[in-house]
Amino acid sequence: MMEFEEILYRAKMDDRQAVEQIVEIYRPLLIKNALVSGIFDEDLYQELVIELLKCIRYYRSL
Repeated sequence: MMEFEEILYRAKMDDRQAVEQIVEIYRPLLIKNALVSGIFDEDLYQELVIELLKCIRYYRSL
């Protein structure tokens, strides 16, 4: 498995497979945060995925 920074770099370069890999890595956290009173909220999940995609786009390495 590639190091996360390499995957992130590829995702920033619009590598769809790398983006999907990052979403998969964070899927459990996204699902956990999309629970409202113990019920999965699909709309909230989609918003969280969008925010994750924004984080990938705007990430700048030090």
